[in-house]
Amino acid sequence: MVESLTDSVIRAAEYATPDLPGIGGVLKYEPQDFVVEEIPTYEPSGEGEHLFLWVEKQDVAAEQLIGYLSKALGVGRNSIGVAGLKDRRAVTRQYVSVPAGVEEKVTAGIDTEDIRVLKAVRHRNKLHTGHLTGNRFEIVVRNVCDDALPRAQAIGEEIRRLGFPNRFGAQRFGVGNETLKLGLELLRGTKSPHEIAPGRRKFLSRLALTAVQSALFNAVLDGRAADGTLHTVLPGDVMQKVTTGGCFVSTEPAVDQARFDHREIVPTGPLFGVKMKPADGEVAGREQNVLDRFELTARQFAAVRRQLPGARRALLAWPSELAIDEVPEGIRFRFALSSGVYATAMLREFMKSDAIDEAS
Repeated sequence: MVESLTDSVIRAAEYATPDLPGIGGVLKYEPQDFVVEEIPTYEPSGEGEHLFLWVEKQDVAAEQLIGYLSKALGVGRNSIGVAGLKDRRAVTRQYVSVPAGVEEKVTAGIDTEDIRVLKAVRHRNKLHTGHLTGNRFEIVVRNVCDDALPRAQAIGEEIRRLGFPNRFGAQRFGVGNETLKLGLELLRGTKSPHEIAPGRRKFLSRLALTAVQSALFNAVLDGRAADGTLHTVLPGDVMQKVTTGGCFVSTEPAVDQARFDHREIVPTGPLFGVKMKPADGEVAGREQNVLDRFELTARQFAAVRRQLPGARRALLAWPSELAIDEVPEGIRFRFALSSGVYATAMLREFMKSDAIDEAS
């Protein structure tokens, strides 16, 4: 019987710190418990044909934000640019680009109770996905155990040293995995993009297809975690340079292991697509086995190369600026993560729970 990819994403994965007890608790009890602020790659220049809006939203999904701005400003969804999608049940601050011709409407005021434009600055280029360095977080976990602070500090020391599995969070796959299910239908050709409403087609098609990439990456990562090779350089691993992001195939695992131990390089997993740098040897076999498990092929990914060009993603991630302290509501975490790394993947290590509210 063919394994279900949607079932695989909700299966309990290995913890990076299995011998350290967790703090338990509840995440996102209130939207204010989860604060995310984008770290832009660049600031807008002050001139140009696009308007960068620094937007704060609370308990608003990414697609809802785009829909609201489209309607309020009278522009098409495709003319709105974002660098990354932010959590729904949270307070988030990020740049959104719109055509500069709507500046008067912005100045006149488009704020709602849950969406506020904090500043607007012109720039020459539209904002595109990936145009951010990372995100800074301030998160409170409530209803923790009595000795939560020392437990959290002990786990924090290990996370600083070893990092944590760079999994895609459950919110990536939609409520009830609906986004992932749609992506599988599109990839396998059992559903056409034209069955999606025109106003949502481009956004939702790409989101759904990338959910399939993400689920397959998680499956590869979980396999490495289960057999204890997440921190081991294997023959044929595609290694990523931490400083530049450049990738190369490991032909000397012992040499590269020393570089990995000094955090110069890190093993990667696949985001399948025609432009993905292929692994070699044992690792290539592992990655092909994951495709085979779910009856997916490289040819299917080639057919959607525009939406899924393919890439590599680090299997491990490390937080910067990690600070852990006690507050009246529970335990507060302050830290920054590189672009694309999920805070909930790290907090799972502290809470030792898969019952994390990650609805998007």
